[in-house]
Amino acid sequence: MPHGLAALVASGTKLWLDSVDPDLIQEAHSAGATGATSNPAIISDLIKSGRFDDRIAALVAEGAPDDAIAWKLADDLVRQAQKVFLDVWEKSGGDDGWVSFELDPLIEDPASGLTLDEQVGRYVELGKKWSAGERNRLIKVPATPAGIGAVETLSALGVPLNVTLIFTQSQYAQARDAVWRGASRLKSLAGFKSVYSVFVSRIDVYTATHLPHLSSRAQGQLGIANAKRIWAANRTFWAGHPTPLAQQMVFASTGVKQAGSDPCLYVAALAGSDIQTNPPATNRAADAAGRDFPAEIDRLPAADVLAELDSAVDMNRLEEVLMAEGVEKFTGPQRDLLALIASRRRK
Repeated sequence: MPHGLAALVASGTKLWLDSVDPDLIQEAHSAGATGATSNPAIISDLIKSGRFDDRIAALVAEGAPDDAIAWKLADDLVRQAQKVFLDVWEKSGGDDGWVSFELDPLIEDPASGLTLDEQVGRYVELGKKWSAGERNRLIKVPATPAGIGAVETLSALGVPLNVTLIFTQSQYAQARDAVWRGASRLKSLAGFKSVYSVFVSRIDVYTATHLPHLSSRAQGQLGIANAKRIWAANRTFWAGHPTPLAQQMVFASTGVKQAGSDPCLYVAALAGSDIQTNPPATNRAADAAGRDFPAEIDRLPAADVLAELDSAVDMNRLEEVLMAEGVEKFTGPQRDLLALIASRRRK
């Protein structure tokens, strides 16, 4: 009987690594991972490590500007990961083996001065650019008003999508419907692929901070309940709109942030279907000897817990707060990355 990550995969979960670190990608692939995701924070942290200073120096010597260097490095790292998982993509007929490439988060930076229409246009432009010629790359677009405004056009162009920064059922439904409208304009759905990244642990950080009066049974359960409800809605929708490839949920932000909690709290609760993008430390904890992960994805918290959460939590307010925080968590690292490259240029 399998244990650890093998048990998680056996439950029906696809395991993707929340990193494109070349060393960790190889490790994860060997452990059963079948894909990976990237974001500006991940890329920034990798560059800060100093491992790519020689590459930066070479690009500086070629005369490349700072932003071009940042995106060349991101493109290189994602493409390396794509090569590792290409065999999975080919064997699955394009249903797995994907690596996500996130578009420029500074599109959402208020300091950019872009109008909503300009933001939408920029997402479409960059989505076309960074997907061109790529076989197993998902273009990652946030579920902001501008991102949702862009995904219909991108989907209609045949761009495979990972709609990210989803916190609520409303966001998910808006993004999914826009993607489907675009896909419906394709001549064939044979290569149509979309996934929807719902964030989990950040929701429980929100309730701990803003709703400390929740009962001990309800506190820490909203992230799980919310993710499972969106998962169920996604299954229902695509059952009525069948496609050759699976259009699935990605359970993101699965690293536990509450001190003293089981590091595999979310891994276990969401086992059994779709995709988990776990941080490397979470995967290592899940792969510990004796860990078992039976399917739990279709089991919601108790009815009284759900009733308390539904009564106490204003999901519109939660979405507003977490989206603002989420955008800053990506725009900040992108600004830091550009500053880091500028500092390397001055050496």
